[in-house]
Amino acid sequence: MSKISNFKLSIFIIALVLIFAVIFETFQQIYFVTRYNIVENVSFFDVLKSQLNSWIIWSMMSSVLFFYTKSQSTKKLDNVKIFKYALVIFALVVLCIFIISLSRLLYSNDDFSFTLLIKEYFTFFMFQKATLYTLGYIAIAMILHLYFENEKLQIEVQELSELKLTNARLFKKLNSTIDEKAKVLNIKIGNKRKIIPVEDISWIEADDYCVKVHTTTNGSYTMRSSLKALEEKLSTNFLRVHRKAIVNMSFAKELHISGSPNLILENDMQIPVSKSNLKTVKDFLN
Repeated sequence: MSKISNFKLSIFIIALVLIFAVIFETFQQIYFVTRYNIVENVSFFDVLKSQLNSWIIWSMMSSVLFFYTKSQSTKKLDNVKIFKYALVIFALVVLCIFIISLSRLLYSNDDFSFTLLIKEYFTFFMFQKATLYTLGYIAIAMILHLYFENEKLQIEVQELSELKLTNARLFKKLNSTIDEKAKVLNIKIGNKRKIIPVEDISWIEADDYCVKVHTTTNGSYTMRSSLKALEEKLSTNFLRVHRKAIVNMSFAKELHISGSPNLILENDMQIPVSKSNLKTVKDFLN
């Protein structure tokens, strides 16, 4: 389920909680009014309108709970965090009831008095609405907490998926690179096959349509291939130093750049270095 779908679901559940609370309290008020003959000919819609005004204020105050829950979503839920939630909900309930009491007093025919506000209106609405408002805020806090926890988990899952994809790509790249590099050269000599470990090759030179593979044992073998084809198969330690030569730089001893540049191998073999490849050789040695 996407992030937008989860958000819509959370809003839908909160809306259902609010609608249920409004309808429940409306019927509750009608029951008390008719049961104790407080007002005659009471209308459902008149009571509903009165309850809607109170619940609109309650809903506006719940936005504070939204931002508080969001700020706490990165922290672990423990006893301290639950206690803080309880304090925030208690403060919201008290403030919400105070605002409702004040608005009812201002729209009534009574003269404004702080004593009247506290003793009559605030006390009345506290007994009438505190429990339901508290339960409503608790429900919203739980829904929002679950929503933000799910959102956080989705982000972590997405990051892990991206990391897995990146690692898979790197593995595939490295694996293909390793697999493509030859460990040995299989050279046909008459009716036999000579297996030469790549690490024993000192250098390779072009020889018409073939190449001559020189080994550290001073043995040389002719192989039907091209330097370009071998260059792609050999490890990065093999460097193209001339259009007619590839050198295993593990066996390079010196680089002479005066006059005609050349590489001196450990067996004192001199391999010419073309001017176009000189910088590449220098960079490798550096």
